[in-house]
Amino acid sequence: MEMADPTTPLLSPREPEEAPKHKSNDETIEDSIGDFGWKQFVQSLLISFAWVFDAQQTFISVFTDAQPAWHCNHQDQEHDYCRATGNICQLPRSSWSWDMPDNSSIVSEWSLECTGSVVTGLPASSFFMGCVAGGLILSTLADSSSLGRKNMLLLSCLLMSLAGAFTVFSSNIWIYSALRFVCGFGRATIGTCSLVLATELVGKRWRGQVGIMGFFCFAVGFLSLPALAYLNQGSSWRLLYLWTCIPALFYCVLIHFFVHESPRWLFVRAHEKELLATRKSNNDLYSAIGMLVEKSWAMKRLAGVMAVGFGTGMVYYGMPLGVGRLGFNLYLSVTLNALSELPAALFTFFLIGRLNRKPSVLGFNTLSATCSLTCGAIMTMTAGGGGGETVRWRRGLEVGLEVVAFFGACTGLNVLLIYTLELFPTCVRNSAVALVRQALVLGGVVSPVLVAAAAKYGVMMLSYGVFGVTIGLCGLFATWLPETRGRVLSDTMEEEEHKLSDEEPAPVC
Repeated sequence: MEMADPTTPLLSPREPEEAPKHKSNDETIEDSIGDFGWKQFVQSLLISFAWVFDAQQTFISVFTDAQPAWHCNHQDQEHDYCRATGNICQLPRSSWSWDMPDNSSIVSEWSLECTGSVVTGLPASSFFMGCVAGGLILSTLADSSSLGRKNMLLLSCLLMSLAGAFTVFSSNIWIYSALRFVCGFGRATIGTCSLVLATELVGKRWRGQVGIMGFFCFAVGFLSLPALAYLNQGSSWRLLYLWTCIPALFYCVLIHFFVHESPRWLFVRAHEKELLATRKSNNDLYSAIGMLVEKSWAMKRLAGVMAVGFGTGMVYYGMPLGVGRLGFNLYLSVTLNALSELPAALFTFFLIGRLNRKPSVLGFNTLSATCSLTCGAIMTMTAGGGGGETVRWRRGLEVGLEVVAFFGACTGLNVLLIYTLELFPTCVRNSAVALVRQALVLGGVVSPVLVAAAAKYGVMMLSYGVFGVTIGLCGLFATWLPETRGRVLSDTMEEEEHKLSDEEPAPVC
């Protein structure tokens, strides 16, 4: 009988067991916090409510710094000359009066109606300059310091609210402008911390939708301003600051007691402490910006989104300041702009999961540019004269185009901020979003002076032309950026670089 070959195994060998798959940091955190639940919804909503007060302080100057309507006094020949001139700077003060009490606006209270455009636009520009300064000084603290997202949100809201409340004691435009600067300084990181903190509390599947909650809250805050200003008409402009700042101070108490810190930030901070011996960045509060600058891929992305942000900011902050100059009721005009924020947020909320980021940003910027340029062209036609009915029709078309242009800028901004969240890892995400918002407010610094100068010299069509050209050209920088739809968030620069190396196409032989 033939013996079996001793080298032949009696049993077939087992298939080697598959090694357990190593979970990424993103998956580990999501397993801990869950995807999305009621607790996360309440937390995200409470955090996002900071945008309400952000919006109110951003656009409050549209009403407090507006030039009130005026009328000619009935004094025989002087009255006829007053009506024929139509320019209060060429009339004696006794021949005309404000329709509202002098304290209804800073312009009438401090007799600024005939000052230069630089002075009249100074408070609004000071606010945005404060935003720029605050963004540069405070933005990276949420990434690099021990403060974190929650405490930075609390600090920013508190500083903005206190500065706004103290504004009621302003005795001249210089003190007022200085306090607006401080208010903007505090406001600089509210939207950034709120957006990043809210989105880091939920799983990646709900990241876009939770981010949109902040945009809805911003729309609510913006929409509340015309209502508050309408109720306040005939009263002091100082009351409008109290009505918006006192509730914000109470909101700061809610943040302190009920908001939790970002688990992603806590995870990264704990990881950094373990590697303290090998990483020097922990001792540098501004290391996040250093990491962004030293990596060529990060710098390219940052330059692209900041360029897009500057153009978007020119339209987003400039148009509400100029809409009152279109010959329509100020309260109605601002309400229409505020209402356009809602469909912009709804559009982004329902479609953010299906929208490719790059073409969306480019498309909405192009829409805004086209409508803004067309609005400026129609203004030129209106300035040329025509019948009363024709002028009214053209003015209505101007407002319609202005609202669509603003809608395009709003929606483009919403997508841009979500896009920025996805472009950068956790260790620098707050800083990157903050720098994009600084680019936005740089556009806001220029806008008030541009609008004031255009209104003074009767060339509002020029400001809308500048808005259109700027947002159109800046939107083209989106073509530099990679697509991020559906990508997993990275936590470290090394993790993102590893993904970049995996995404590089193999060389062709």
